Amino acid sequence: MRKRFLIYTLPVPLIAATTAAVVLSPSAHADEANQALEETIDSILEDPRLVGSHASVVVADPETGEVIYDRNGEDRQLPASNVKLLTSAAAIDILGEDYRFDTDVHVDGKVRGSAAIGDLYLRGTGDPTMLQEDYVDLAQQVAATGIKTVTGDLVADDTRFDDTRLGRSWPWDNEQFYYQAQISPLTLAPDTDYDAGTVFVSVTPSDSPDEAPTVTLQPETDYVTIDNTATTVASGGANNLQITRKHATNTIAISGTIPVDANNRNSWTTVWEPTGYATAVFADALKDAGVRVIGDVRLGQEVPEDALTVATHQSMTLEDLMIPFMKLSNNGHSEALVKTIGHEVSGAGTWNAGLAAIADFLADQGVDTSVLSQADGSGLSRQNLVAANEFIDLLSATKDAHWYETWYDSLPIACEGERLVGGTLRSRMCGTPAESNARAKTGSLNGVSGLSGYVTDADGRDLVFSILLNKYVMPGGVKDIEDQIVIALASFSAEEASAPMPQYSPPASEIDGDLECSWVKPAVC
Repeated sequence: MRKRFLIYTLPVPLIAATTAAVVLSPSAHADEANQALEETIDSILEDPRLVGSHASVVVADPETGEVIYDRNGEDRQLPASNVKLLTSAAAIDILGEDYRFDTDVHVDGKVRGSAAIGDLYLRGTGDPTMLQEDYVDLAQQVAATGIKTVTGDLVADDTRFDDTRLGRSWPWDNEQFYYQAQISPLTLAPDTDYDAGTVFVSVTPSDSPDEAPTVTLQPETDYVTIDNTATTVASGGANNLQITRKHATNTIAISGTIPVDANNRNSWTTVWEPTGYATAVFADALKDAGVRVIGDVRLGQEVPEDALTVATHQSMTLEDLMIPFMKLSNNGHSEALVKTIGHEVSGAGTWNAGLAAIADFLADQGVDTSVLSQADGSGLSRQNLVAANEFIDLLSATKDAHWYETWYDSLPIACEGERLVGGTLRSRMCGTPAESNARAKTGSLNGVSGLSGYVTDADGRDLVFSILLNKYVMPGGVKDIEDQIVIALASFSAEEASAPMPQYSPPASEIDGDLECSWVKPAVC
């Protein structure tokens, strides 16, 4: 049974009182050190920002199963992106590290000379890493077969998944932001962060006041329409430029003002219906490759079984995909994997089918799925409810999995500055024993923060931890509270009960404390 501990009202350093005349046995020494650690974590959780909130914190030794600290570990909490721990582990186990997505092109009909007599099909199977250059390569493969004319239509096959594009209870007012892109098996990312279903919009001020700024898109496509009513103003003028996509359209409105000497304003903006977006970019690539499609563009029809394959593309392996997925906390990757799991396990590319398969995997790992609720793969939904204890059980069980090293390597690392190494922890816990030590999944929603993962203590012992903080409303965020707990764990020694906990002051940041790098993509973090 896991123990509960009282909250102390004053900060208590990681120092245990000792008397020179008393010689402690090793077990007594460890008990004393553990008590000091408990008191330290309790004192950290006394932070005024957590008054009226709900905190769950569990720390355990995965080798022995010993629970070192437990505060409300059985209470279900909103986990935010800590849900990705469940999704990613299940994906590696069910799909395999070598799993790849296919995107291919087919002709439904005869090829006579340079003419394809029939329709040309573009089929996607869920690859969230497709770039414009990949569609260009597919188009060039088609041209290399000698086809110059398609007498029928260009048809998009996105039937691998269902047509439910947005997840359960996702907030409607976030639908234009890149972290809440629509999910389709046929999609397109504007760059190698692989934010599928988005277009990169960059607004550059004019050289002269009173003129409209310049708007560029990556990729360049007519699938979206720019409505630019913005104005460039003199140096020192208001910089209040806004980039918004109008609901249920692909009209991106640029409004407000931007000074002549301001930096570009950039946005990764979602598109409405990513299947159409990918197909439009492929259609342009066909034209550039010298392939003319006489008919129209149609969406959502399955490739006939006897169609002729004329071009193929394979994604990176799932092992490689795990890096941008987990390091940058990519929501779209999570959801594509959930639906892919559903398709591979039960033949249904749906959230329900994928989540059912994930639940079966978790149960096999010893996670009590009867006490948790997983509503999506990414943690965007506020219907997700997971107890810290269940994360501890998963983090402990995975150490015996054959794919553990791949999973472990995908986690963000404290204060490792490279984006695809440190990920969402790259600016945190610097200059402390947790630096380059703690590996964990971050999580953020309004009033919700989480950090769950691994850290090695001062004795070289690996620990697992889960910190879930909910219902706080104080400004400034609570990320540094999580950091202080992890630093205390990295500093902890059962052999040296008198070792003090390092003092930690988080660096000033231009980012709202409630957010993390994966939400805002700033250059400063």
